[in-house]
Amino acid sequence: MKALVYQGPGNKKLEEMRKPLLRDATDAIVRMTRTTICGTDLHILKGDVATVAAGRVLGHEGTGVIEEIGAGVSRFHKGDHVLISCITACGKCGYCRRGMPSHCESGGWILGNTIDGTQAEFVRIPFADTSLYLIPENADADAMVMLSDILPTGYECGVLNGAVKPGDTVAIVGAGPVGLAALLTAQFFAPANLIAIDLDDNRLEVAKQFGATRLVNSSDGRAAERIMALTGGKGVEVAIEAVGVAATFELCQAIIGPGGHLANIGVHGASVTLHLEKLWSQNIRGWWTPLPRQCS
Repeated sequence: MKALVYQGPGNKKLEEMRKPLLRDATDAIVRMTRTTICGTDLHILKGDVATVAAGRVLGHEGTGVIEEIGAGVSRFHKGDHVLISCITACGKCGYCRRGMPSHCESGGWILGNTIDGTQAEFVRIPFADTSLYLIPENADADAMVMLSDILPTGYECGVLNGAVKPGDTVAIVGAGPVGLAALLTAQFFAPANLIAIDLDDNRLEVAKQFGATRLVNSSDGRAAERIMALTGGKGVEVAIEAVGVAATFELCQAIIGPGGHLANIGVHGASVTLHLEKLWSQNIRGWWTPLPRQCS
């Protein structure tokens, strides 16, 4: 089969690989029909994710058709059309039972990380019964792939961890796919203002179409100044970091108001300064997890 293989920082290659085989009774083999590229994959290619070794098939999102199932799989059958969760969950360990499958003791984010992933013609899915989801008939197949990771990550790690509530002013730093997912799903909670911040005017225009009420181009380094002006010097109630670099996390810290929530979605490959000298007295609540709390 063809697969996209990580060869070390800055290096990837489309290679001919052996088709995966069932290893455990709870496995399924899925023939991929759709997959996509996550920002995490870009961080992997930059060398930011040390757990990914050279020779690993990339990818942790997609849809497909079940080709084969292990004897212990009871919820699915050969030929089923399924959504693949980016998070592999055993469903039994303490973390899974607490609703934190991203920390599953036997799974978590392993696809395209510590086991071969979905950017291939076939993929092995461990714990299929709790890591796959049946796709309804007549569902939009292109839209379904967004439910593997991007949309639930923006919603769970950004909007839910940011505790968005009615009347809030929410700033989303980064208008890429996951930032736009946070922008879309934040609207479930009726915030008063949604500020989209990015370096690219084209992305900001898309953010406007998706519901952003204010747009800030941060390329001149004055984004914090503009946002403080927009909020009358008070700062925002929720700041969502959706890039994964030091400068954007610094910006979130600069614009968060007293009692605000700072939520991190981005994958960080380098240390970032936490400015407690400013935040210690501001009653800031922070959530630093880049992985979904629930199965996607």
